[in-house]
Amino acid sequence: MSRTYLELSQDDGSAHKFYEVTVQGQVTVRYGRIGAAGQTQTSTFPTARKAEAAAAKKIGEKVRKGYEAAVQGQRAPRAVTRRQVSSAPSTARAVAPVLWRFRTGSAAFGIHIDEDKCWVGNQAGDVYTLAHGGEVLARYQLPDGVKCLVADDFWIYAGCDDGRVYDLSSKLPFAAYDIAADVDIFWLDIHEGVLNVADRAGRLTVIDHEDEHQWARGGRGEHAWMVRADDRAVYHGHTRGVTAHSPDGGTEMWHTPTQGAVLFGWQEDHAVYAGTARHTVQRLSKATGTIEATYRCDSPVYSCATSPGGRFVFAGDSASSVYCFDRDGTRLWKLGTGGGSALSMQYRDERLFLVTTDGSLVCVDASEAAVTAAQQGSVPVARDVKLAATLPTYAPATTATAVTTVTAAPAGSVVVECVQENGRTRIHVVSEGYDRSWNVQFPRAIREPGARYAVDALHAASGGFYRVRGDIRRLQ
Repeated sequence: MSRTYLELSQDDGSAHKFYEVTVQGQVTVRYGRIGAAGQTQTSTFPTARKAEAAAAKKIGEKVRKGYEAAVQGQRAPRAVTRRQVSSAPSTARAVAPVLWRFRTGSAAFGIHIDEDKCWVGNQAGDVYTLAHGGEVLARYQLPDGVKCLVADDFWIYAGCDDGRVYDLSSKLPFAAYDIAADVDIFWLDIHEGVLNVADRAGRLTVIDHEDEHQWARGGRGEHAWMVRADDRAVYHGHTRGVTAHSPDGGTEMWHTPTQGAVLFGWQEDHAVYAGTARHTVQRLSKATGTIEATYRCDSPVYSCATSPGGRFVFAGDSASSVYCFDRDGTRLWKLGTGGGSALSMQYRDERLFLVTTDGSLVCVDASEAAVTAAQQGSVPVARDVKLAATLPTYAPATTATAVTTVTAAPAGSVVVECVQENGRTRIHVVSEGYDRSWNVQFPRAIREPGARYAVDALHAASGGFYRVRGDIRRLQ
């Protein structure tokens, strides 16, 4: 057996990654961020000589790019930026009508509210799901702090400080994307399986469904806390405003300076909303970048959201207050959160859900009647949600053995197969009724050449590939 371990690390932090090649009858490549487990790919060859030649070629390519021989463990992992925020007491005269509060135990940035569940992720790496009424349903334990939670149709993803994005859509979470070591994640969004990452340096990096780099653009500013995407563009917010890029190559479509650095972003069908350090939320036209409205708060805006169509605009500031504005910018109310500043928020069915600096998921009754009563000093007694004694807990599947093995595909499932193509492992559909030339987006950690898997369902994405929905089982 031979093993070659290389590292590329630059003083400016633009690269901090490793590349390891092991030859033992087959060639195994492991690569990723220094200090992390990384991704692994294995290729087989008909003879030992061909395996050694292929390994030498891979090593030579990396050396020409600046990689050098190193001793694993001597160089410390690259530092990860955790958002440092302050939270002052609210200056509002009244407290919001909080229905229930769930304390996660650590500062929380990630939130998503769907038809059935509330999702919250915190800096300890915990993601909890709750019913809309506040009952805790399950817990996911991820390896590092959760930067944000995003939804892409049926799929829920958690972006973590370990540089990975985890798919939480099935019972076991899977690492769906492994972001390059030189990208210090601040925020992300996923649209039709394409990952868009905004980072500390103000860059925008786009990665396709096979976890392969598509394009990157340097930002006009730094500290990019906003990225939102749709069919028309990727909207990127940073210290100098909001920039829209075409999704199929990154061409700049427009750039608009905002009133202060962008600290958060939200989108509706025809507009994006930027929460800024200069106490405002600004609504920008997706088509032109024109600022259509400005919503003025009393402190820097950490988060914002809207009701459907932008009828109402909500904002959370650094002073533990939450605001509601009419579409034209008229402030309707300002209320205290009753516990920390809102770092993310989402509105659904007259409820405003917040995650706060004290690590709480808060459900606020945002109906007109409840807010009017709160302004007059009448608020419900907030219910503190407790963890159940026995709570289902799930950790990521990191190897093929973590997947349940079955002897036959369950009725109604779709069979896919892992194959080798030009030195890469790909997943193709075996079952009838699908385009077998399309790839299937599939967790890399459990791919095994020659193995077949049964998945609950496949959905076609606009980019010409399939996405797995539901559980994955390995066929024996």
